[in-house]
Amino acid sequence: MNYLIEGNRAKILNDAGFINEDIPELLNGLISPDFEKKQNVYRTIRLLAESKDIYLSSIYEFYKEKGKGKYLDITVPAMNLRVMSYEMARAVFSSAIENGVGAFIFEIARTEIGYTDQMPIEYVGSVLLAALKEGYKGYIFIQGDHFQVNRKKFFASEEEKNKEINTLKELIHTAIEAGFYQIDIDASTLVIIEKQTVAEQQYLNSKYTAEFTNLIRNIEPITVSTGGEIGEIGGKNSTVEELRAYLDEFNKFMPEGKIGISKVSIQTGTTHGGVVLPDGNIARVKIDFDTLKTLSKVAREEYGLAGAVQHGASTLPKEVFDKFPEAGTAEIHLATEFQNIIMDHDALPSELKEEIVSVVKNNFKNQWKEGMSEQQFIYKNRKRAAGILKHKFYALDESIKKELRASLKERFTFLFKQLNVVNTKNIINMNITKKYTIIDR
Repeated sequence: MNYLIEGNRAKILNDAGFINEDIPELLNGLISPDFEKKQNVYRTIRLLAESKDIYLSSIYEFYKEKGKGKYLDITVPAMNLRVMSYEMARAVFSSAIENGVGAFIFEIARTEIGYTDQMPIEYVGSVLLAALKEGYKGYIFIQGDHFQVNRKKFFASEEEKNKEINTLKELIHTAIEAGFYQIDIDASTLVIIEKQTVAEQQYLNSKYTAEFTNLIRNIEPITVSTGGEIGEIGGKNSTVEELRAYLDEFNKFMPEGKIGISKVSIQTGTTHGGVVLPDGNIARVKIDFDTLKTLSKVAREEYGLAGAVQHGASTLPKEVFDKFPEAGTAEIHLATEFQNIIMDHDALPSELKEEIVSVVKNNFKNQWKEGMSEQQFIYKNRKRAAGILKHKFYALDESIKKELRASLKERFTFLFKQLNVVNTKNIINMNITKKYTIIDR
């Protein structure tokens, strides 16, 4: 062992030995099904990261500056790591180091935590371990994406509603404890479009976003950057009227003196994973950049928020990404394309590709909706194989992993350049002043 742990302090005794010998062992412990082992390894990784000036933090202060009209041409990428998170994060950090990038977020959604078999401490540990491997130093932002209220359960009965709300509250506690200092609350599932006024339609959305935000404020060790959402991604495009109604009601529900949300996710024409055609290809989607620009401006100038957030963007055509900074987009969420790079890669063994298809067909037949072609069904549901086959992905030969990382790095570099986050490391360091360490506990 090439490191030493003494209480809340860690020291790496031999850098080369640690990288070559200890990191693989720590990764194996982190993805182990043994929860106690996973917890101990997570704590060790966290201490080792802090010893190398790698800190989990909140992007709240930077977003506060964006709310004042600064850095409007920077769109922060928030990247969901579903498959081989450690390897994906290595590719992110490698590109970030070469391009001086500091404004980026790693995230995972509530549903992804389940089907990728990555509880919060495993996800955070994987990212920190990747930072140690690549030699990244500085602030790291981890986000809970789509911490969403299940509509069916919420409206089923009072008992089911309370159970659902409490489950989400427990997840928030667990996530913050693990180092998620960004949380996106999605109560847009509770919008009742049949109500007469827009304020009435958004009422439950505003109410429960405020309730969860207030909970976060009461337990956070540092100011967590929180977000809300006004329209289910994949539905009709959002409007200024909906944004104002949602935020006005939200502000009424928030206790006086408590910090509210930093940003709002809106719908501009995308859908998660892209629109899949019967042959399995992705349809070209037209983004409503006018809506994105207008709602970002209103959110910023009238409510002091960083702006609007774009979801479901990773499968969009390459030529549109530079338009997001032009529209003043605060943040953009990217997921499916990274998964696709791995699952479709020429270097991925054909046996594993076939096993992905087999897992989907054998375990998720209930997701095969009427009218879906086989290609559509497999494409939309192969993400669900990520957790079941997690250990097989990690067991791939290093030569294969190297090719996968190279392709991922190329994509991350492209996105960093298009979203104008190259050379933002110093900007982040200037604006982020707070970190929360294990030593602070």
